[in-house]
Amino acid sequence: MSAYVIFFGGWEASPTDMNRWQSSAKAQKSGIDFDAIPWPSGAASDKNSAVSAFKNKKTGRYKSVIDDIHAMQWANAQSPNARKIYIVGHSSGCAIANAVDESLTDHSDVVLVALDGFVPGPKQLARQSTQVWAAKTFPMPFLDEGISRNYTALKRAVGSRLQVYYAAPGCTTEWALHFSLVNSAANDKIVTGKNSTEIVATGYTGCIANLVWL
Repeated sequence: MSAYVIFFGGWEASPTDMNRWQSSAKAQKSGIDFDAIPWPSGAASDKNSAVSAFKNKKTGRYKSVIDDIHAMQWANAQSPNARKIYIVGHSSGCAIANAVDESLTDHSDVVLVALDGFVPGPKQLARQSTQVWAAKTFPMPFLDEGISRNYTALKRAVGSRLQVYYAAPGCTTEWALHFSLVNSAANDKIVTGKNSTEIVATGYTGCIANLVWL
């Protein structure tokens, strides 16, 4: 395996959503080990609630995730063929990814990736390997363009460090673009609903895992 990726889905990302994403990612990159983690049960969409639920000793997966990363870092230290460890968060899942990254003392083989969600902290951004992404519609004459849900806030926070994924025409709404960073099949017709709960439930429909950051 050339790399290990642990991916944290955003608010209300279900086990089914994560299975869809992981299966698609594995089909695209068979030489990479992917692990996709659903949203912690009972957590709200804010940062504190997400991290607290994930660290819950009875129901959260914090300890097992940290143990897995430490085991991989130990293996990397013993081998000349060290693997990169990608800690990836989408939307509110970035809060969990950031917290996991903060718990590590050795970041020499770690790449932190934030996909249109909570911005990494100053020390994390100080590492050149850290990636922050948002999305825009690919610019074409006479076609609607848009930006992803957290594009403006991330641009304000990280400036030129922000990396932009250009989605295909037909993906113009903030929510469709928000999900295009994890599902390149997302578009205005797929990602729909009357409220955020309904919209989020459609984000992984027909999932083609977007691995632009890899």
